[in-house]
Amino acid sequence: MSKVKTNAMRILDSNKIEYKILSYETKKGEHIDGVEVAHQIGRDVSEVYKTLVAQGSSKNIYVYVIPVNENLDLKKAAKVANEKNVAMINVNDINKFTGYIRGGCSPIGMKKLYKTFINESAKGLSTIIVSAGKIGY
Repeated sequence: MSKVKTNAMRILDSNKIEYKILSYETKKGEHIDGVEVAHQIGRDVSEVYKTLVAQGSSKNIYVYVIPVNENLDLKKAAKVANEKNVAMINVNDINKFTGYIRGGCSPIGMKKLYKTFINESAKGLSTIIVSAGKIGY
């Protein structure tokens, strides 16, 4: 069965950036965390990153890409964004801001371009694994 192309895939294709689709299984309506995704695709959690969306006190939206086994430090997130503070957006608002849904939010191909911060730990990796913009890959 062929996979449906997501916005993230189309952007990578148009920029001639190579990527590999890694699929995992979920049941309809089931939400699994990134650590479980890493296990299902046979990759170390240090290689798999999640996309988190927050809003600063200025009302600007920011995207943070961090390892799936870590939590976002909101004080550090605010500091890097030059904000007084940031708060995670409500899970029900993810689609409104990004065009994606919970569990399928890619840092590539969102509705708007938001300032995006990628965790320093990604610097040492030859590849990084993020959501392709759809639950299951």
